[in-house]
Amino acid sequence: MTDNIEFIPNCPLPIAEYPAILLAHGGGGKLMHHLIEKIFMAAFENEKLKERHDSAVIDLAGKRLAFTTDSYVVHPLFFPGGDIGKLAVYGTVNDLAMSGAKPVFLSAGFIIEEGLPTEMLWRIAQSMKQAALEAKVEIVTGDTKVVDHGKGDGVFINTSGIGIIEHNLRIAPSRVRPGDAIIINGDIGRHGIAIMAVREGLEFESTIASDCRPLHAQVARLLEAGAVVHCLRDLTRGGLGTALVEIAEAAHQHIHVDENAIEVRQDVQGACEILGFDPLYVANEGRFVVFVPESQVGLALEALRGMTPDSEARLIGRVGGGTPGIVTLKTKIGVSRIVDMLSGEQLPRIC
Repeated sequence: MTDNIEFIPNCPLPIAEYPAILLAHGGGGKLMHHLIEKIFMAAFENEKLKERHDSAVIDLAGKRLAFTTDSYVVHPLFFPGGDIGKLAVYGTVNDLAMSGAKPVFLSAGFIIEEGLPTEMLWRIAQSMKQAALEAKVEIVTGDTKVVDHGKGDGVFINTSGIGIIEHNLRIAPSRVRPGDAIIINGDIGRHGIAIMAVREGLEFESTIASDCRPLHAQVARLLEAGAVVHCLRDLTRGGLGTALVEIAEAAHQHIHVDENAIEVRQDVQGACEILGFDPLYVANEGRFVVFVPESQVGLALEALRGMTPDSEARLIGRVGGGTPGIVTLKTKIGVSRIVDMLSGEQLPRIC
């Protein structure tokens, strides 16, 4: 036996239970978190990863930087309100914003399937260009790979981003405290339903468009107003429900939210009922929750006023008063239920 092999006391993913990766392992629910905890956290665990945040905060040469990466495999590539190019830019910008950072630079990596029309790739590149201009970031490096026909579903995009943190706040799930108020910046469910409507050929009286947009300006407005922000989280895969469970578990706090305070547009609610979805778990690409002290609710709501088209920020819940690590929801009929992560795949390939 060799003496230079380090023993790592972590239990691996139970191979007997999951001998192969399932689509649900990427869906934002329990299986994805199981995959991350048992394989990736076990292999790469360090203090930055322990924060379990959307981006890592790094101190470098006297500067505080945020660093993040994400991959985009959405199908279809173009959908009402956006496309994979916009999604790739805005999604990475938003992850940086959730650390309170000002996004500055992005990288872009493309895995292109043989046979993708060149005109389609041009449209995606131009969409990314416009999205970067809107978000005031530069795409400064990248990579391209081409794979065999049938092995890439058109194009996959990976973007990484660097942002500058220009304040002294530490914004992370671990900063959530009892008594914190929870504010959401608008209605939920548009992105996932917009994609599913196109994918399944569903037609409604009005077109449901994705809420895909950059969020850094809204976060900047909060910070400029002087809000003492404890935590931010954008509501992508797994939706509002999963994000709240993630934060409750990371912060070891109880979270309680009111369903009547959570806005779901009538057309989105109707589509969810037809498809059998719970809006709490439907993906968003322009929504986030912010945790602030109770005394700062008015300040935070005023700062966010008018920042979200066709919707407004709302107070939806508070922290404390129950079992740590648990999220409860007061339903529209007045009873409370536990909000858990999805155990399977609700909306595949939505980001």
